[in-house]
Amino acid sequence: MEDLKLIARIAGQEVAISADAVESVVEIDAITPVPLAAGHIAGLAALRSRVLTIIDTYAALKLGQSPRDGVIQAIVVTIDNHLYGLLVDEVVDVAAITGDPQTLHAGLSPGWAHAALGLVEHQDRALLLLDPARIVAGPLSAAA
Repeated sequence: MEDLKLIARIAGQEVAISADAVESVVEIDAITPVPLAAGHIAGLAALRSRVLTIIDTYAALKLGQSPRDGVIQAIVVTIDNHLYGLLVDEVVDVAAITGDPQTLHAGLSPGWAHAALGLVEHQDRALLLLDPARIVAGPLSAAA
């Protein structure tokens, strides 16, 4: 099966997200914090007169806080009719990737393992295929 994947970098790791789940890629000008929000929610931002909940992918994957120096890029996804922006270090490419995701056999940290759907191969390297809904849900401890 061939499917388009968006390839992005999070914490130095290149990952893939199904392009079907992606609405757009945007640069975020300002993030307004939300008091008492879960730790992986960076805040809110405006996107074409709509509210976008910004998810700190580093925090969602239990990697600390994402750096917010310079240009802030986000992958916009819709989950349960709500817009979310997943913060990424960089959007690398969009690629047609052939084959079903392979089962993960290697030990991953709990955050990556929770968000991963499997491995896909692109240009002779393995990429984690991430589920945006699991990133939005946050770390397992927050989701439980």
